[in-house]
Amino acid sequence: MVREQYTTVTEGTHIERPENQHVYKIGIYGWRKRCLYLFVLLLLALLVVNLALTVWILKVMWFSPIGMGYLHVKQDGLRLEGESEFLFPLYVKEIRSRVDSSLLLQSTQNVTVSARNPEGEVTGRVKVGAQMVDVQSQGFQILSEDGKPLFTAEEQDVMVGTGRLRVTGPEGALFEHSVETPLVRADPFEDIWLESPTRSLSMDAPRGVHIKAHTGKMEALSQMDIILRSSDGALVLDAETVGLPMLKQGTPGPSGSSKEFYEICVCPDGKLYLSTAGEVTTCEEHSHICL
Repeated sequence: MVREQYTTVTEGTHIERPENQHVYKIGIYGWRKRCLYLFVLLLLALLVVNLALTVWILKVMWFSPIGMGYLHVKQDGLRLEGESEFLFPLYVKEIRSRVDSSLLLQSTQNVTVSARNPEGEVTGRVKVGAQMVDVQSQGFQILSEDGKPLFTAEEQDVMVGTGRLRVTGPEGALFEHSVETPLVRADPFEDIWLESPTRSLSMDAPRGVHIKAHTGKMEALSQMDIILRSSDGALVLDAETVGLPMLKQGTPGPSGSSKEFYEICVCPDGKLYLSTAGEVTTCEEHSHICL
């Protein structure tokens, strides 16, 4: 820094200036200047490296104005292309696939979808495991495309809303308790079996039970007794031919009776037997069969 002195003199007066004046220069010199330049160069190098790394990260992560990689940000949500892996829980309002592709949820252990109330309690849960699909909810319902309930399961009952329940297993359907249905029918040209291996089989209806076999025969097999009972009515066997081939046959009837005709006799305990028909009944003559 230069220090200057100003002296006011009158005109014609000569003043000599001092020869020894102190002059100070402004700036950084020497090793300080070199360190400053080196520090500036180092900062510039770091800036270039950071800029290069930023550009490389943007290129590797596929950042773009609409999103990052296959993840596109839209006004109505996020769109993710391809397969993705989530390491932590995913909380979303709705998950749906594209129109031309299906939605696949895959896990090495199990897939669990839970619904919670505002208090955080689980109100419904679907767990797909390797051995079983577990549904925890107050009710389970399957709907058709037009919104018609096809299957409904609740704590009190289970309802099948379709017009026909088809059981295709080779062993049929197993019911541990009673079954209520208006119709039990087999496929065309297929047999239908109603079987109880260890207990009894009962069919009840307030307005009657109808058993029909349009093109085949009907068989009732039992290891013990088969009882046809009507509490208020008659038991009618309406057919062109009624055959009882296993009935016991009594002794031949009196002379002159036709051996081609028989009459059915009834014992007091309800047992039936055959007796050769005559001009009058011959049941009393052969009643020893009832003993």
